Amino acid sequence: MLGISYWIVPIFSAVVWTAMLITMLVYWAATGRPHYVSMSEGQHIPYISDIGADVLKPMFIAMSAITVVTFDLAFIFERWLRHAGRLTPNTSVWQKVYSTLATIAAVVGAAGLILLSIFDAKRHNKLHNIFLGVFILGYIVSAIFICLEYQRLGIHYRQHSVLRISFWIKLFFIIAEIFLAIAFGVTSKKHIYNVAAILEWIVSFIFCFYVLSYFVDFLPALRTKNHQSKQTEMQLLEEGGRTNMGDGAAESQQYYRGNAATAAPYANGATNGYTNGTNGYTNGNGYSNGHTNGYTNGNVSHNNNGYPMPAEPAPLASRNF
Repeated sequence: MLGISYWIVPIFSAVVWTAMLITMLVYWAATGRPHYVSMSEGQHIPYISDIGADVLKPMFIAMSAITVVTFDLAFIFERWLRHAGRLTPNTSVWQKVYSTLATIAAVVGAAGLILLSIFDAKRHNKLHNIFLGVFILGYIVSAIFICLEYQRLGIHYRQHSVLRISFWIKLFFIIAEIFLAIAFGVTSKKHIYNVAAILEWIVSFIFCFYVLSYFVDFLPALRTKNHQSKQTEMQLLEEGGRTNMGDGAAESQQYYRGNAATAAPYANGATNGYTNGTNGYTNGNGYSNGHTNGYTNGNVSHNNNGYPMPAEPAPLASRNF
């Protein structure tokens, strides 16, 4: 799972949802703004469900299902990335409980949207309204639990501004959706259908931005992946450089004459830089014994360690005369 570009999931979900809404509006305007069968008398602005219950119903079902299924995958991926350490890990059991409850509520909300698109407002009006409530309530509850998790994470990881940004975005969604949902219910109950329809479209577009906000949550995982890849690349280059060293090069340190006997051995056959010859020692660079320690006089005597011996005193003159 680590090779997946997780940040694409919420973006794809938001794009599909937005494309569906815009297509519906454009289709309704392009066909002369018809008054659908499911619309009430005096209603001039259709609900999303009014357009989705007509010719565009197959698209409404398909794109709604794609939106919520991919969006729910974002909850699963977020849970996995925190477990794998690619996102800031949870610091308590309650944070994991909040995350799990948020995922369950999101699945319930997804089921509500899929079912309301199937049981349309024209043929199954009562079931349609029930599933509409399940859809809205499910994702509001999910956002509440996500906010609780992020609020606790933000306390332990104050250095991560992403958590604060995501928390405030989701909190805005909760507050806006609750007020708009209440206004939608009140205007629908009082048969102010045009205002209620406008509120429904606003709620739907806000939901799009809520889905898109999960892209922000995956940004730390993207940076972590890039950092790990760069670190791995540098490590491989370093190890490769050590492997390709030539003979006579130490594996982990430069050789200096006089190192301890435990230093890395050499591959050129020399022991501690000395040869077995009688003319002294070489300079360690692979030169032959033609030169002895920089001395040009080949008759200079040397001791067993290769150092030059002091010259013998000149013999005294003979007294036999």
